[in-house]
Amino acid sequence: MSVANQQVLPPGQRLANGWPELHYGRVPADRVDRWSLTVTGSTESGHDHELNREAFAALPRTTSRGDLHCVTRWTVPDNLWLGVAARTILDLFPPAADAEFAMVWAEYGYSANLRLSDLASPRSVLATHRDGEPLSLEHGWPVRLVVPHLYAYKGPKWLRGIEYLTQPGRGFWEQRGYHAVGDAWREERWAYQE
Repeated sequence: MSVANQQVLPPGQRLANGWPELHYGRVPADRVDRWSLTVTGSTESGHDHELNREAFAALPRTTSRGDLHCVTRWTVPDNLWLGVAARTILDLFPPAADAEFAMVWAEYGYSANLRLSDLASPRSVLATHRDGEPLSLEHGWPVRLVVPHLYAYKGPKWLRGIEYLTQPGRGFWEQRGYHAVGDAWREERWAYQE
């Protein structure tokens, strides 16, 4: 491989063989007909908001090119994600002025905490497609959050909600010893590094 064709990976990462299917627990049943996205917590309006699948599908689409980094040390490079920019949701349902964090919620009560600045990244997307194909159920259909500069545990599959927070929280893996930020380029894998 020539130097020009070499993939630049975050420290400690290696190229994945294909696109591994990795998740905790079972894959949920396909209930896309009942899917909705809620935005709760410290919203600017003080109210909770909900988008059903038709309202979500009507939002503007964007693409984001980015790698998918697993904390278990593999990377799937150069994915083209299609979906709704996370920034679109933040603009549609703004957080309160004192909110600096978010807890993102998925099926089975899975959660991941994020700084709002990471969620608002221009590359963060509520993805419905990868490389031109709809996501499979095993990879997060109908919606998964993708935040390319963070480890994939920060971008849950089967996304169901965003909760704005004024104080940091700890999601599913963060409660089990993973780093609260999870920046792959800083190799922020474990809580003891905080």
